[in-house]
Amino acid sequence: MSARIAKWAAERKAKKQYNLSWGKTVKRDFKRNWGVYMIFLPVLAFYIIFRYIPIYGVVIAFQDFTITRGIMGSNWVGFDNFRRFFNSIFFSRVVGNTLRLSFLDLIFGFPAPIIFALLLNELRSNKFKRAVQTITYLPHFISTMVIVGMIMQFALRDGLFNDVIVFFGGERSDLLMHSQNFRPIFIGSGIWQSIGWGSIIYLAALTSIDQELYEAAVIDGANRWKQTLYITLPGILPTIMILLIFRIGSLMNVGFERVFLMYNPAINDVSDVIATFVFRRGLLDQDFSFATAVGLFNSAINITLLIIANAIGRKINENSIW
Repeated sequence: MSARIAKWAAERKAKKQYNLSWGKTVKRDFKRNWGVYMIFLPVLAFYIIFRYIPIYGVVIAFQDFTITRGIMGSNWVGFDNFRRFFNSIFFSRVVGNTLRLSFLDLIFGFPAPIIFALLLNELRSNKFKRAVQTITYLPHFISTMVIVGMIMQFALRDGLFNDVIVFFGGERSDLLMHSQNFRPIFIGSGIWQSIGWGSIIYLAALTSIDQELYEAAVIDGANRWKQTLYITLPGILPTIMILLIFRIGSLMNVGFERVFLMYNPAINDVSDVIATFVFRRGLLDQDFSFATAVGLFNSAINITLLIIANAIGRKINENSIW
């Protein structure tokens, strides 16, 4: 018994000494780098004020919320708002459209920057490489509204897309007036806007690969394809896995702005997603509790997918967020 008490006392003492040491380290680091902490302070304040404090507002998902009564005075209804959504005729449509667009973006959009970075890495002319990078980066800095405006102009009967279709023997049509055209245009425009910017991380990861590995591979007779397959891809695999986990964790977050701006009644059956549904019910219909419940459901699915993807990544190749 005395040995157990002595062990407990020693652990308490070691923990206290560690806390004192950690406190002194933080205090010393703050004095040394106080300017950096001051720069970080507005960012911290932004996330606290606009990201963490508003989390309290999700309680209205379990209330019959009215503005006049406020959060404290509104009646509690439990999971009624969730049941309304699950039993709604819109449930299968908005969830199905969200999942379809998300999976298409994951299948085609996620590998695009990786492939583009690998292709850029093979270029020998630095001037041409920088020119290509600059051109592909530019769409990222263009407003989403401008991007969608350009896409809608291209999709008109006399637009660029129809010119290409006619060149290959097709017929002209108003592309965004047909449901089957929305998803290819949506996914393609997203890839076009983000492929250059998304490749930056992979290009940075490529620079960390030991060049001696390539030299040894050349001596062994490996061609460029085998070098890419056995050296380049394994070298950037940790980066790919981390970004893939983040992408899966936001699988239900389809870009609201592009969907909303490209929307028209003719394609409502394929373009209505959870984000637009929440906007319509929350702000237009002013059914705040119902819209909050739908948004909370969406966030819960994202968190679940993030945890599952992280566990799978850690089990497969020990690359995970935590």
